[in-house]
Amino acid sequence: MDNRPPAIFVGDALGLDFLNSIATPVDMPIDWIDDGEGLLRWLEQAGLAPHETLEAMRAQALPGELDKVADQARHLREWFRDFVRAHKGRPLPANALEELEPLNRLLERNEGFSRIVTGHADGHATLELQPMRKWRSPDALLLPVGEALAQFVCTEDFSTVKACEGPVCTLLFADHTRGHRRRWCSMAMCGNRAKQAAHRHRLKADHE
Repeated sequence: MDNRPPAIFVGDALGLDFLNSIATPVDMPIDWIDDGEGLLRWLEQAGLAPHETLEAMRAQALPGELDKVADQARHLREWFRDFVRAHKGRPLPANALEELEPLNRLLERNEGFSRIVTGHADGHATLELQPMRKWRSPDALLLPVGEALAQFVCTEDFSTVKACEGPVCTLLFADHTRGHRRRWCSMAMCGNRAKQAAHRHRLKADHE
């Protein structure tokens, strides 16, 4: 039984939410992809793989196989964290491409294709072109993650990428607010803690 709480999605960008798959929401650090089962659960919560595919992976994977993929995912996460931390707060230069070779190597393994399926528009059945993927092995679980990271690199303004100002918080987010004044991963977590700390400070000052 997995007692971990639901994963945290406060990055406002799926690439950052992947980095935030390890965090300290209260007092103890939680790694949502510390094993194969955790990776499957995180992928489902992130909407990166169909439920049926994940169930098939659970049933078909060899012992320890999913744990190895989770280990690869953690290495990918920490490599990308270093990249983001090195470039956040300013526009991403074109020469950063040289640093992204590990991500391009992952993307080269993609076996995506498209299929015509039935859709619905205005109450009528239509034909639509839907992107699909061949999930030949557990390693393929890393491909949608790689695509999310690549999408983030190519579409996000790195000037808006920030680290939460919480004293012990490790969460990253893209600040899409007007005026770019966001300071916290979320008001429910670090924002509320900051308010409480400020309140205690004022009470202490009033009694001195």
